[in-house]
Amino acid sequence: MEGEPTRIMLAVNESTIKGYPHASISSRKAFEWTLQKIVRSNTSGFKLLFLHVQVPDEDGFDDMDSVYASPEDFKNLRNRDRARGLHLLEFFVERCHAIEVGCEAWIKKGDPKEVICHEVKRVRPDFLVVGCRGLGPFQRVFVGTVSEFCVKHAECPVITIKRSAEETPQDPVDD
Repeated sequence: MEGEPTRIMLAVNESTIKGYPHASISSRKAFEWTLQKIVRSNTSGFKLLFLHVQVPDEDGFDDMDSVYASPEDFKNLRNRDRARGLHLLEFFVERCHAIEVGCEAWIKKGDPKEVICHEVKRVRPDFLVVGCRGLGPFQRVFVGTVSEFCVKHAECPVITIKRSAEETPQDPVDD
């Protein structure tokens, strides 16, 4: 008897490496792992739910002086952020369509840890997959880790996928 597809939520984010406007290493790794180890050839048995959480900049500008900002500047930045988020999700959605895996994708704003757990509660996926940078204990204190928070607080099973040593940038905080 065929039932509903297994719903897998993937929390995805952009790379933090300057000049690299693509999916983060950890997000791509989690996505590829999910396809290879879970979905495999059973594309009709799964639906991937992509969530991208944008962290609002406190003053609305990334590394820019906001003293001379006009209302138009803020509108342009909001539009730019939205376009970058859509571009990120487009990468994953296009891959899913190419291999005929059902998917949905959406953007939320806020603290990624809180928003991901809230969306898990709202959407009720069968499980959550998140990428993990594999930071050491010292770096975790200063950077924090979304994956650890989700493991402790999400209301569904959580799978964390570490990036391999070869995939780690020079600065391990980068992703």
